[in-house]
Amino acid sequence: MEKDDLEKKIQVRYLIVASILAVAVFTIPLRAFYIAFVEKEFWGKYDKIHEPKIVPLKAPRGNIFSRNGEIMATSDERYRLHVDFWADGINGDTLEKYVEPLSVELHQLLPSHSAEHYKTTIMNGWKIRKKQEEDIKNGKKVRKERDYKLDIPEINFLQLQKIRKMPWFKLGRNKTGLKAGDNVYMQRINPYGTLAARTIGDIYRNISQEKSGKSGLEKGYDSILSGKPGEAKQMRLESKDTRIVTKQAVPGYDVISTLEVNIQDVTECALLEKLQTLDAESGTAVVMDVSTGEIKAITNLGRVREGVWKESQNFALTDLSSPGSTFKVVSMMIMLDDGLVKPDDMVDTGNGSYTIPGSKYVIKDARRGGGRFTAAQSIKYSSNIGIGKLTTKAYGHRPEKYVEGIYRIGLNKDMGLEIPGYAVARIPHPKDKDRYWSGTDLFTMSFGYVNSIPPIYTLTFFNAIANNGKMVKPHFVRAVMDKNKIHEEKQPEILNSAICTPQTLYHIRAMLDSVVNAPDGTGKPVRSNIVRIAGKTGTAQLQDGRGGHQVSFCGYFPSDKPEYSCIVVIRRPRNGNASGGYMAGTVFKRIAEEITELSSIRIQDVFAAADSTKTKTPQTKSGHYDNVKHALRKLHIKHDNKSSGKWVTSVALPESNRIETVDRRFVDNQIPDVTGMSARDAVFALESSGMKVTLQGRGTVIRQLPPAGTKAVHGQKATIYLQTSNSNL
Repeated sequence: MEKDDLEKKIQVRYLIVASILAVAVFTIPLRAFYIAFVEKEFWGKYDKIHEPKIVPLKAPRGNIFSRNGEIMATSDERYRLHVDFWADGINGDTLEKYVEPLSVELHQLLPSHSAEHYKTTIMNGWKIRKKQEEDIKNGKKVRKERDYKLDIPEINFLQLQKIRKMPWFKLGRNKTGLKAGDNVYMQRINPYGTLAARTIGDIYRNISQEKSGKSGLEKGYDSILSGKPGEAKQMRLESKDTRIVTKQAVPGYDVISTLEVNIQDVTECALLEKLQTLDAESGTAVVMDVSTGEIKAITNLGRVREGVWKESQNFALTDLSSPGSTFKVVSMMIMLDDGLVKPDDMVDTGNGSYTIPGSKYVIKDARRGGGRFTAAQSIKYSSNIGIGKLTTKAYGHRPEKYVEGIYRIGLNKDMGLEIPGYAVARIPHPKDKDRYWSGTDLFTMSFGYVNSIPPIYTLTFFNAIANNGKMVKPHFVRAVMDKNKIHEEKQPEILNSAICTPQTLYHIRAMLDSVVNAPDGTGKPVRSNIVRIAGKTGTAQLQDGRGGHQVSFCGYFPSDKPEYSCIVVIRRPRNGNASGGYMAGTVFKRIAEEITELSSIRIQDVFAAADSTKTKTPQTKSGHYDNVKHALRKLHIKHDNKSSGKWVTSVALPESNRIETVDRRFVDNQIPDVTGMSARDAVFALESSGMKVTLQGRGTVIRQLPPAGTKAVHGQKATIYLQTSNSNL
């Protein structure tokens, strides 16, 4: 009996297995037929979408550094937030529960939009999902919205990490549909803000372009900075898009520029303040190392709207205009070198007004009185008539010899600068077929008209005078680095080993020294008690049809053993009478003095006379509230705390002889303002932002680089300058 039962059970199991196999045998061909013929089009499209394909991998772009290692341009990953509102785990009730607190936290992190705005953009995405559901129920063909872009500012990695911990989003990708890693791109940032912005340059926002450098060094060294792209095979594995790297991308090299941030900051500040005072249209200032040709600082500021100047165009390299009286030095050099003029030769300028023979062109000297003086004095007094008469006497019957003297110096040559888009000086020749040589051209060319010369060319000429006659090519890059190793080190390039004879050079340098340091030189406003300066003033009427003047000063310092050359050009000042000495020259003077004393910045403290009948409320350092409070208690100084955070600014209240502390707010991912703090608090605040800090001086922070409010980059160098004051706690 038991045997029969066992056989029956076996038969039943056999029948079950056989039935399953029969169904499978029947179903599989049927399903295969259905897929092959009924669903053929669908699976064909699916196969094309998900078939393995080779995708390029963008190489990390190299950084641009200052000469001392500060980051001037770097790449930062940025993210755009997208949501797949058809994700399996999305629940409308949960979304509506969390959308209010989520929107508030988004506003706190990204205050450029209101909490209501963030709520609206999130709920709009959900509304699209609900509408598509209705359309599907009604039999409409709908392409599901699986990549809805939230109207939220692009964010960095640290902000993304915070967003992933916010209400709703912290539930994970499957329950919220949050997509960020799929929408990453590289943004180029300049930690020092506008410092040398046009020279550092920019890149195209669409980094998929083969050439992403747009301007400046970013463009000139694009192939080096860009690196070599890699490749990856993208395929669908386990319902996920997966990339398998088949060829690694090679990161771009780093570029070490010649710029020095401290000198750059000094130069830009000096120029900007003068532009504001003069209400000028634009200005340029460039500082060059005499012996190497390294550009230590370059700033180009243009008025973008009333009261606001920014780096708008690289005028130093592109501005083709008449240089004005700085060109008189070129004319004098040629005449001395050709032996046609001697420094003590006399020239008669009459009453300071002169009509060029054979024309109605009247030349006037800015120096009143005219009279007779030497050729050397025509440089010191910047006499148009004096230089014009001397040049005409020397080359009147052979003007081509004069122009060829300019060519001999090398001012007409293409210097092959590293910044794309630079202009080449235009110096016409009497035998040019495409230009008529006027009878007045020689006279006016001698003092800075007719020619069109970019400021960088004028500076290169004066730098050669300072460099014992050797003209070196101005350059902006010191080295190319590969993973902290020097790949290529740039060497000074000589354009002309001797622009003139040693004797001529001796006389020219004496003349340039007299311009500034003689009691009656046109460069008298440039004279300094800190560093001896030599150079030449320049004033010219702009010839672009809009009128106005361009004032300039070009020279070098210290004049006995030159280390730096510099040019300052200011265009169309609205306030004051155009003067190369008083306008451009005073900017030059400030730059020279501050560079000379850069190691101990000179800031003049002005104290009012002490009132013996009243105790003076001390000026208290700002910083961490606990430290400020401790100092005030020890000194028995009463204070009112109006702050709610840990970082405070101290304000003296003389009327009540008290101190008031108010909040000093720091913004995430921005360099904090540490001026007025002690060294300890300033270092702590900056290092908390991921920066490496160096100090100069002692006492209270009076200045910082990079400036406060610019982008904070992890590992970036920061310098704080301190000064001791007896009035500080």
